Amino acid sequence: MAIRSMTAFAQFKGQVRPDSGFALALKSVNHRFLDLHLRMPPQSDALEIKLRRVLKEKIARGHVELTLVLDGAEAGGLEVNRELVAGYVQAFRYVARELGVVGEPDLNAAMRMPGALNIGEAQLDAGGEARVLGGLSEAIAQLDQMRLEEGRGIEQELCERMARLRGATAEVEKLRGAVSRAYLERIQSRMKELIGGHADPDRILQEAALLAERSDIQEEIVRLSTHIQHFLGVLEAGGEAGKKLDFLLQEMNREANTLLSKTTGVSGEGLRITELGLSMKAEIEKSREQVQNVE
Repeated sequence: MAIRSMTAFAQFKGQVRPDSGFALALKSVNHRFLDLHLRMPPQSDALEIKLRRVLKEKIARGHVELTLVLDGAEAGGLEVNRELVAGYVQAFRYVARELGVVGEPDLNAAMRMPGALNIGEAQLDAGGEARVLGGLSEAIAQLDQMRLEEGRGIEQELCERMARLRGATAEVEKLRGAVSRAYLERIQSRMKELIGGHADPDRILQEAALLAERSDIQEEIVRLSTHIQHFLGVLEAGGEAGKKLDFLLQEMNREANTLLSKTTGVSGEGLRITELGLSMKAEIEKSREQVQNVE
């Protein structure tokens, strides 16, 4: 099963009767949860509930916008809000008299007022609702196909980034021994300076070894490798993988930060580890940008 992107668009047009039809559009973008927004004709609350139920069954995550438009006889004609327009005309003439201004109300301006023109209420019978629901199934299939196609592109990029992250982790592991020795020598030298050379050399060595052990990056290397392997496994399994992948990337970023903090100030190979650690963080951040769009 492949991963799916949350960004896609689909539309479907059909007939509810020989003299009337409908147009249904679906648009999906990324979101932490399933967020449905439906734009429906008037008097279609019952149909909206059915459409929402289908969307929840078929889509797991994303901000999904559904727009349903009826045309032809079913959609009715334009109706003028006589009360609103008449109120505008009366108000215009009243103000003109009060101010002593000569003029006539602008009907073009009146018709552009919100609510001045209304589309006749749409009415769908059971057969019409069934055709709209069938159209929704077709639109969801189109949407899902586009989400899968985009998901394949995202998956390929994420695999490439994990390969680079794995390569950087392997290089850090090769440098680990040299960095540990350099860190131990630096601690020994510093401790000798502080105590003036009068302390027990064995005690100095024990303390230095303890501090060097705390600065060892083996644990971070192991965890990074484990997280990368788990990440690739989730990608391969597919399905609703976005939240899992995002969590794993957060953990990788935490390990990279710890790795950098432990090797700060170490010269030689330590500088190379710093470069690799920054490269890791860049790959992780770019991966997170892509994962935000995975269902």
